Amino acid sequence: MSLQFRYYAKELLNIALPIIMGNLGFILIGAGDVLVAGHHSTDTLAAISIATAITNCIQTFGVGLISSVSPLLSNFRGERKSAKKYFYPTIRFAMLLAFIIMLAVLAFIPVIDYLHFAPKLVPMIKEYMFITAFATFGAYLHSALKEFLQAFEIVVFPNLITAIAVFLNVALCFAMVFGFGPIPSMGVVGLAVASFIIRYFMGFALLIYCFTLMNFKDYKDFEYYKSLIRIGIPISCAVMVEFIAFNSVAILMGRVDGVYAAAQNLVCTLTTISFMVPFAVSNAIAVKVGFANGAGNFKDLKRYSFVGIVICVGFMLLSALVFSSFPHFLVGLFSQDANLIKISVPILYILAVFQVFDGLQISLAGIFKGMKRTGIVLLSNFIAYWLISIPVGCTLAFHYNLNLKGFWIGLASAAVILCAIMSGMLIKNIKNLETIND
Repeated sequence: MSLQFRYYAKELLNIALPIIMGNLGFILIGAGDVLVAGHHSTDTLAAISIATAITNCIQTFGVGLISSVSPLLSNFRGERKSAKKYFYPTIRFAMLLAFIIMLAVLAFIPVIDYLHFAPKLVPMIKEYMFITAFATFGAYLHSALKEFLQAFEIVVFPNLITAIAVFLNVALCFAMVFGFGPIPSMGVVGLAVASFIIRYFMGFALLIYCFTLMNFKDYKDFEYYKSLIRIGIPISCAVMVEFIAFNSVAILMGRVDGVYAAAQNLVCTLTTISFMVPFAVSNAIAVKVGFANGAGNFKDLKRYSFVGIVICVGFMLLSALVFSSFPHFLVGLFSQDANLIKISVPILYILAVFQVFDGLQISLAGIFKGMKRTGIVLLSNFIAYWLISIPVGCTLAFHYNLNLKGFWIGLASAAVILCAIMSGMLIKNIKNLETIND
């Protein structure tokens, strides 16, 4: 049994480790923005926290749809169908989504005036959103090509590009926010311009790499788009349900005081950094389970699922220990604002509990993606976050005056319920597969 576990763990980690590097890099790009904004001013951090909370809620819809590329193409490969011919259709799909999402972000900007944020933050929020809306094309190109290559288990170079982008982003952010040589100090605008440049750098770097790696011919298949939408809509909506739940906290608390939005962004940055490890393993699970599902290999499907869950939960247990042991140090890395630290530190103890169940739920989501049962993920996320988390969070935050702490108690409760629902559904699906295979 131990030899089998090591084999399947090695297979998953061969895919996951480079993805971990890339995912951490992607989040560290955001962490770099938080770091630079926090050193510039608490108002700057509050403004980009609210702006990114809103844009993330809109942009994740397209990202969720694009994330259906790798499990779908992995299933094709398992069925011994050609997958390389879907290169150009994948790009067209991503660019159409980028255009729609860009328009949606731009259309939302006038609404900022009516959301009752602090007047000093409103111009900064609108400027940041306007510039980053046009970065959507670069971001979606990178996401689509990364998913395409991941389906072929080509993961090192795409994630290396992301790691390089981390350092480039920090340098650009400091130069454009504080000024450097001929570059003037641009504050929030500088952060948005740096983000714009980085997104296009990452997208075009992968485009060039794909052309050097493979020869592609144009191919049109509207059934492919239908399959992406059929699998991707539940994934996309599930991601949106979760993202909106998290980011609505920043928006709601930002109306009370900008420092709460800054605290939410800081805490989310910390948890997202650790989350990238199980998230990468979840991607690997989706690819391996997808291949096994397409090939009808039920034994491998179960073993990759079990090993993936153990890796994800085990890592998040260690992460929870770190968060609960060093909360002041971790918060202090981003800001020395006494009020911000006072609000953020207690949240990290709740976060430690949340982390463990978050690791379990993302591994279960990877299994369902590989099995092309993404509707289960959507339903579970909706119940947990919108029927449990938001009502509980709002009640504790505003009725019992727990503020941000109340919302995080709601999020932790949702994570527990989410895992219970998805675990039950997975057991049911496994039993159905066992019946079919018998």
